[in-house]
Order: sequence, then structure tokens, then C-alpha cells
Amino acid sequence: MADFSLRRAARAAGTTHKVLLYHFESVEDLLTQAVFKLRERRVGHALAAIAEGSAGSGLAGGVRVMWRILVEEESGLSRALDQAMGLAMYHPERYAGLGREASQQYLPFLQTQCPPEWSQRRRLEVAEMILATLRGFLLERLITGDAAGVTAGLEALVRAVEREEAADR
Repeated sequence: MADFSLRRAARAAGTTHKVLLYHFESVEDLLTQAVFKLRERRVGHALAAIAEGSAGSGLAGGVRVMWRILVEEESGLSRALDQAMGLAMYHPERYAGLGREASQQYLPFLQTQCPPEWSQRRRLEVAEMILATLRGFLLERLITGDAAGVTAGLEALVRAVEREEAADR
């Protein structure tokens, strides 16, 4: 994605860059909208998996589902979203929105998995902690390939979330 261009995107889509400029304000707008749609799809997959009841209940179950979706999705989607986050870090003045929008898409999902009796502030705090931790795990997995270490870290996160949920029972 670092060398993403309208001309290259237009060629891949079988059209011209002028057609893309008609529909998008800029290359950044095209990239931002595409990444938003990909993330929307990812969150939708997580919500569908939770609705199926395939991961347990509560926030800890939601974390397990989100992680499974993050690491098991088709590699092209995951790679594109990983690169989008890299662009946001590498070129923040141009792509900071890619990171901000990721939080705006994932945080509501995580907050809806929190116990209903939690305050809005507590839901946000815990969701932010989970999102930051999952991002760290994704980065660690991508950089080192240490799937076993990341899995161990994820299990520790899930246990911590379960303790947090149980604290109010």
C-alpha cells in the first residue's frame, strides 16, 4: 500500500484514474473508504460469529471471536488492513484517519460485549485496553511470527477480562 496509486487501482479495476477521481476525492479518500469497508466486513464477521454462539458469552467470548476473525480471515484482507495501520504510523499527516477510523469501528463492537451494568466510561476503558492489546498481539505475530507466544498472551488477556467481568457478580 505504500506505493498505492489511483492509476494502479484503476488498472486493477479495469477503468481509468479519471473515473476513480469522479467517485473519490483523492487517492487517500479511495484508500480510506476501501479500508473502512474491509474493516466493516471484519466487524460484521465477528458479530455474526457471536450471534451463532460459537465462542462463549460475554466480553471474554467477544475477545476470542474478534481474535479468531483477526487472524483467520483470508490473508489478503488481513494483509491490507495490517498495511493500512502501518501507513497510519509511517505517514500520520497523510493517513492518520486510517488508525482513528479503526478505533471508531472496533470500539463500539467491544463495548457492546461488555456487561450491561457497567458504566459507559468503564466500557470504553476496557474496550480501549482490549483493542490496544489485540493490536500489540497482531504486531508481535506479524513481526516475530511467534504464534505460540501471542496465543499465550491472548489467553492471559481473556483470563483478565473474565476476572473483570466476574468482579461485579
